Amino acid sequence: MLSVADFLDPLIDSSFKGFPHSSPALRRSQIGAQGWNVLRGDLPLPLAVVRREPMRRNLAWMQDFAKARGLGLAPHGKTSMSPQLFRQQLDAGAWGMTVANVTQLRAALAAGAQRCLIANQVFAAVDLQCIRDLLKIQADLRIVFLVDSADQLGLIEAWRQEHPGAHAFEVLLEIGVAGGRTGCRELTPALELAARLHASAAVRLVGVECYEGLAASGNTEHDQPYAQRLTDLLVAVAKACDEQDLFDSSEVLLSAGGSAIFDLVSSALATVLGRPVQGLLRSGCYVTSDQGNYKRMMSAVAKRTGCGAGLEAAMEVWARVQSCPEPGLAILAVGKRDISYDLEMPIPLQYCARGGARLIPVPADWKVSALNDQHAYLRGSDARHAALRVGDLVCLGISHPCTTFDKWRWMPLVDEDYKVCDAIVTCF
Repeated sequence: MLSVADFLDPLIDSSFKGFPHSSPALRRSQIGAQGWNVLRGDLPLPLAVVRREPMRRNLAWMQDFAKARGLGLAPHGKTSMSPQLFRQQLDAGAWGMTVANVTQLRAALAAGAQRCLIANQVFAAVDLQCIRDLLKIQADLRIVFLVDSADQLGLIEAWRQEHPGAHAFEVLLEIGVAGGRTGCRELTPALELAARLHASAAVRLVGVECYEGLAASGNTEHDQPYAQRLTDLLVAVAKACDEQDLFDSSEVLLSAGGSAIFDLVSSALATVLGRPVQGLLRSGCYVTSDQGNYKRMMSAVAKRTGCGAGLEAAMEVWARVQSCPEPGLAILAVGKRDISYDLEMPIPLQYCARGGARLIPVPADWKVSALNDQHAYLRGSDARHAALRVGDLVCLGISHPCTTFDKWRWMPLVDEDYKVCDAIVTCF
């Protein structure tokens, strides 16, 4: 079994995409001492990199945002699934980690998390057994998950009947919206379920949760009333549960907050009840943000809050020009296996002539028009695009960190000169 040290400082070798072909296997902690530089061609491309300084500023900014509002931060680990980033988020002051399932839970715990929120419904026997085993091994561990139906509760109760010595699971009642994903849609059914949770020996109701990001648009006129309707229901449920003494804890957890409109739900998480409240934001993409979707979302957050520039894009994917087959078209050796494309195409940012080190911003008309598995179609009409040659380096921005992280087993951290100073690994 891997120790925590091995988990945080694993061996990386040339079987990892983007790792130098001729390098021996190295511990993650050894990589920064190798003197590699992306622009010098020391690593094979394509290559996803994380810019260290913007990432550090993002970690501090989001932690400060939550703290200033009296909230805790439980970053969603599904974004990066990187134990090194989990550790940095925890060291920056996070309350704990959020995950999507029990497999991700194990990764967060191995990275050192003591408190974890599974932002999903748990009910399968194999998952409940794993949570029980983890809690038995580590007495100070806290694991909370979501419940939104009597059917789910019934499965948990059936499992516990077969394991009568098991402690009750801590759960949050999930609130949702019509046409959305999971969660109770209305006050009365939510309170009926809360009463059943309170009466059950299999669970302990410790709070209320919602997720507002599914319909976020970046348009405040749309997003504000949408988030308000959802958080109004969350607050109404929390207050009613408090008044009816349905919570089974001395402290109530109130949680929301994806990566897009987290500012619009923060005040609801500080609702005053008859017992102490711990509000928890669960944003995850803030760790690197991006140059597309979340950049637009953050611009709206900044306008609403007056928080200045806020989060910065810290992840890039570098590729080489591999062919210039016709005027106005350059083919890059990077594709769907390497970079996100679910929200929009990659975004050309800058380029560097082969053998050089000078970074040149790209004109606005450069666009990636299509992606294949291993190829990107970079189009442009200006003289600089016409001057691109095979071997030139092109830097691409992303739109949606989650679906770039999951394409890489490791990523170098680079300084402002693109010297490799550290690395992370992922465990999807």
